[in-house]
Amino acid sequence: MELKSNARGRVDLEMLKAALDDETACLMLTNPNTLGLFEEDILEIKRLVHEKGALLYYDGANLNALLGIARPGDMGFDVVHINLHKTFSTPHGGGGPGSGPVGVKSHLIPFLPLPLVEKDGAAYRIVYDSPKSIGRVKSFFGNTGMLVRAFTYIRSLGLSGLRKASEDAILNANYLKEKLKLIFQVAIDEPCMHEFVLTLKNAKSADVHAGDVGKRLLDYGIHAPTVHFPLVVEEALMIEPTESEAKETLDRFILTMIEIAREIHEDPEKVKGAPHSLPIRRPDEVQAARKPVLSYRDQIREKIFKAEGVCHT
Repeated sequence: MELKSNARGRVDLEMLKAALDDETACLMLTNPNTLGLFEEDILEIKRLVHEKGALLYYDGANLNALLGIARPGDMGFDVVHINLHKTFSTPHGGGGPGSGPVGVKSHLIPFLPLPLVEKDGAAYRIVYDSPKSIGRVKSFFGNTGMLVRAFTYIRSLGLSGLRKASEDAILNANYLKEKLKLIFQVAIDEPCMHEFVLTLKNAKSADVHAGDVGKRLLDYGIHAPTVHFPLVVEEALMIEPTESEAKETLDRFILTMIEIAREIHEDPEKVKGAPHSLPIRRPDEVQAARKPVLSYRDQIREKIFKAEGVCHT
C-alpha cells in the first residue's frame, strides 16, 4: 500500500492514521525522503506505527545525508537496511539497493536468519540453532567488490570523516538548489538534505521534458541526474551532487543548466534532439530494458545475426 505525501512533501499523518490497523505489519520509510526532506514527524510516525504493533523499517537509500549526524535507531526504526545505494563511495545503482548489512534492534535478534555470528568473550562463535529464526535465507554475500570498497572508505574516513562527508553533501545540495531555483522550479522549496528535486513542468509548453534535459547534459560532458523520478513530481529532475564535487564542478553544472534553460526558450528542438555529440543518440529504452546487450560478445553476436539476415529472440 502506498501513502500520499502532504503539501510539504512529507508523510501525511492523517492518511497514515487512516491506513494503519491491527493487520499492519510494517511501514518502510526513507528518511530523508526522495525529495531530500527530513521527516519532521518521524517520532509521531514511530508512535502511530508501534501502537498498532507494527514495525518501522528504514530504507537506507539516503543514508548519505545522516552519517555521524543522526541515527535511525533513535528515530524509532526497528530494522535498518544500510544499503550502499549512493553511500560510502558507492555510485547510484553500483551495488545497491540490495547490497549491505541489515541491522535490527534487540527484540528482533531471535528472528534473524542463520547462521549467526556471536561474540563469546574475546572470541567469536557461529550459531546454527535459534528456535525463532527464519532459517537460512540465501548463501549470497552481495556485490563483494562494492562491500570491500565501502568498508575501506569507512575505515579510512572514520566517524569524523563520515560526518564531514554528509555535511559536504548537504552543503553542496543546498548550494545548487539556491542557484538553480532562480532558473527552474523546485518541487518543494525548503532547505534540503543531500538532494533536491526540480520540476520542468513549465517547460512542457515547449514540449521539452525532464528526459530531454538529461540527454542535453550529455553534450556538455555531464552525467545526467535521475529523470522522471520521484513519480510524485511532474517532470522531475532529481539533483544529488554528493560530497565529492568541488565548487568549480558545481558552478560548471549551474552554468550548463542556465544555458539549457536558454535553449528551451530559444531553440527547444536542440534540447529535444539531444544528445548531438555522442556515437549513440537515443536508443529504444523499452527494448534496452527488455532485451539488454550485456557484453561485448553479445554486441558482436548481434551484428553477425544482422549481417546474415537472421532473426532471433
